[in-house]
Amino acid sequence: FVYSVVLAEEASKIASTYSDVFTATILDAEKCEELKMGSYLGVAAASANPPRFIHLCYKPSSGPVKTKLALVGKGLTFDSGGYNIKTGAGCSIELMKFDMGGSAAVLGAAKAIGQVKPPGVEVHFIVAACENMISGTGMRPGDVVTASNGKTIEVNNTDAEGRLTLADALVYACNQGVDKIIDLATLTGACVVALGPSIAGVFTPSDDLAKEVSTAAEASGEKFWRMPLEESYWESMKSGVADMVNTGGRQGGSITAALFLKQFVDEKVQWMHIDMAGPVWNDKKRAATGFGIGTLVEWVLLNSSS
Repeated sequence: FVYSVVLAEEASKIASTYSDVFTATILDAEKCEELKMGSYLGVAAASANPPRFIHLCYKPSSGPVKTKLALVGKGLTFDSGGYNIKTGAGCSIELMKFDMGGSAAVLGAAKAIGQVKPPGVEVHFIVAACENMISGTGMRPGDVVTASNGKTIEVNNTDAEGRLTLADALVYACNQGVDKIIDLATLTGACVVALGPSIAGVFTPSDDLAKEVSTAAEASGEKFWRMPLEESYWESMKSGVADMVNTGGRQGGSITAALFLKQFVDEKVQWMHIDMAGPVWNDKKRAATGFGIGTLVEWVLLNSSS
């Protein structure tokens, strides 16, 4: 079974295999506490398996770097839902090892980039890996957590946990001084309802970035559909006791989730969120698909000076 520690070991293996272009930084819970990652650590708190914050950095072995990119993947190695446990028909709790699909795509892309070695581009591969479990030490519905950018979040649903881990990962990515960020996450059931099992939803305020990823997706053959970032929906995310709640109810659930993530991205940075909850898994084959890797690699190559 893949735990956070195993995921971190895999990332370190990639870095050592391609040590001419890669460095790996793995942060434990203590280091994440120093960085004030209260949102991410809140999700990790119930598990007996410790969290690992993974940061791989690709730098070309020669020549100048023109563009700095970050790929951020949701890395929930298992998602029980926490105290808001996943229950009932169709809750898919038995499949929740696929909740690290975003991080798998990011690490898969890292491996490919290590092989291809594109010039002129620096790439940060970032995963806040943990498990969302249930225990006496766990985060409770109604708790308020503070993310590393100082924003406070009222946790009204412990099963909207992926965005809590991504919040701190996105702040960390921005702190690396990158120009563009793509995050990939098996974030919402709502996106699967909207787009079905084989199309990922794309959310970005940047038309330029949307065009780039659309071009990359044409080359990879993976299916994406751009969704609206409807700012008026943020009303449903207001909290009486914090800067925001972590979920805004059923309507437009994938949009409000994207708006939540936007709170943790520097406005100077071009950012895209990809909700891949549908295409991460092939139900007929009962297997993971590796969705996202092809498009991410094509996108990095588009940004390379080759």
